[in-house]
Amino acid sequence: MFFYDPTLCLPSSEELPDSDDTPVDNELQDLIPGLLKAILAWLWRDRWDWFFGVDMGIYYDPDKPAIVPDGFLSLGVSRVTDEELRLSYVLWEERRVPSFVLEVVSKKYRREYSTKKQFYAEMGVLYYAVYSSRRRRKPPLEVYQLINGEYHLLAGNPVWMPELGLGIGRDRGTYQGILREWLYWYDETGQRYPTFEERADQAEERADQAAEQLAELLMRLRDRGIDPDAL
Repeated sequence: MFFYDPTLCLPSSEELPDSDDTPVDNELQDLIPGLLKAILAWLWRDRWDWFFGVDMGIYYDPDKPAIVPDGFLSLGVSRVTDEELRLSYVLWEERRVPSFVLEVVSKKYRREYSTKKQFYAEMGVLYYAVYSSRRRRKPPLEVYQLINGEYHLLAGNPVWMPELGLGIGRDRGTYQGILREWLYWYDETGQRYPTFEERADQAEERADQAAEQLAELLMRLRDRGIDPDAL
């Protein structure tokens, strides 16, 4: 029996460009999604059913150029395909539309609140987030949920996304030595997940406290005429 799969005739990720070669306007367009990816890499270190792309091309039509969001999260796909990792994200290979897309507005407005938003809705992206640190009259972070084919703005900071098992929100913190407002993942109770740097600092603080407690105990023993080395 002859079996025909039309996807076999489409170009593979190895044959397609891995980005649109458009430079970012600002470091934040790489740093913010990079921070989110780093947190997930620790939080979901034992899971292999997710992928977070940063400045990576998403191919949705073999006859059209890729769209390149600043960051996106896909669930239900292999985290690692092979040793060369992903060159791009090709929908007819992955067979999964990203569940979450992030666009970071920098110096230049690139239709993040209009054309791109509509496009991601048509693609079927469940959650679409736009962050602009320059906004003053409106919230810097807007998170939309796709309901009946249209995006609806969600309230709150952080915003819980039950289908992802994650919340996203704004908070001041330090990343790569830079103190400013960043985007972070949150749990269902609204508690922020720490970064790797914060985990390392917490571990170092606990080690210092344990050393101080041990030194104090040894001093008390000696004050009572007890030689700790003889115990």
